[in-house]
Amino acid sequence: MITPDPRELPELVRQLHAEATPWLPAGHGSRLHWGPPSPQTTVVSCRRLNRLIDHAVGDFTVTVQAGLGLKELQQTLAEQHQWLAMDWPWGSGADGSHAGSVGGLVARGLAGGLRQRHLGVRDQVIGLGLLRSDGTAAHAGGRVVKNVAGYDLMRLFTGSWGSLGLITELTLRTTPVPPQRRGLLLLGESSALERLRRWLLSSSLTPELIDLWGAALTAEAGLEASPALLISLASVSAEALAEQIAAIGTEARVEGVRAQPLDSERLEALRALGLGDGLLSHPAPQEGRWLLRLGVLPAHGLTLLDHRLLRSVPVSLGAGSGLGLAWAAAGSGPGELARFHVQELRRRCTELGGYLTVLEQPEKAGLAAWGDAPDRPLIEALKRQFDPRQQLARGRLPGVAQAGVSL
Repeated sequence: MITPDPRELPELVRQLHAEATPWLPAGHGSRLHWGPPSPQTTVVSCRRLNRLIDHAVGDFTVTVQAGLGLKELQQTLAEQHQWLAMDWPWGSGADGSHAGSVGGLVARGLAGGLRQRHLGVRDQVIGLGLLRSDGTAAHAGGRVVKNVAGYDLMRLFTGSWGSLGLITELTLRTTPVPPQRRGLLLLGESSALERLRRWLLSSSLTPELIDLWGAALTAEAGLEASPALLISLASVSAEALAEQIAAIGTEARVEGVRAQPLDSERLEALRALGLGDGLLSHPAPQEGRWLLRLGVLPAHGLTLLDHRLLRSVPVSLGAGSGLGLAWAAAGSGPGELARFHVQELRRRCTELGGYLTVLEQPEKAGLAAWGDAPDRPLIEALKRQFDPRQQLARGRLPGVAQAGVSL
């Protein structure tokens, strides 16, 4: 992995372009093993682009270089009682020690449960700087230096997996840190939890997180093995939180669901567990591990959790988005997944109006990370516009299945 000085980076990219050398844009390189495996190629890291450029405290925006660590940025924002309303990436650890860079987070574009209230990663990005495959610098959105007409670069580059260019700078929304945060864990039968889920989403309550947990994840938390709803509530007022908790508790009792109140410390511990802060959680590659990104229509989330293959592996899904993660060791025993199991789960997600992305898999499993999107021709046309020589992140274009790899 090449980690050039910021002043040398544009010239390096121009040289790679002139030589038609394939290369892979990267942040800290902590999750390059996620998604499609890349052929042996030059990895260009922006780790040394690690400055906080500007924090407009009163405007609730921050501009940073893309190689700045997410943990370091959150710590700096906390000094001004602000934060980025984004989840740590899976495997970051409870304190975010393995969270990687801000640019890597945006390039993957994978939002967690906090999107229930704060929306997705792309909704937090209001400005972006980048290097194109030929070394040309471009900016869009906030802190505009040069506009690129015709494209919404923030949305295009969020979730692009490095396939369109190297993100070098980001302007992001910040949010005040709520002085009060409490939670609830609701355990019960799937049918009762589904009724509660619908009631919560249609109510006037404003949880910042409503996650569906599979039985294996609640068991990992030291509780009974039962499906659950993990709810996080944040406010400036302790009284307002108490009222919301009481309202949810009343509805839970009507449905015969057990409600366990959570103080802020216990809530954060459970949130970390739902982001993989457990036995298989470190982001570094591990032989024989599966990490799956699941997506179904929200109304089918509990139906998916009840699938026989997911009853014994940790799963967390956003109740309002239907998006989440499952992880397991490789194998065919209890709590493990084999290649044919993942293929079966992929078919089931498709039947439920969604998809399955393989973020991590055993070395010889040979499954495509993702399939072809319906708008694949448009995706490939955009790729040709941004990367005419097809140098960047070969085989990692979202929405385009890898040739010769089994689905």
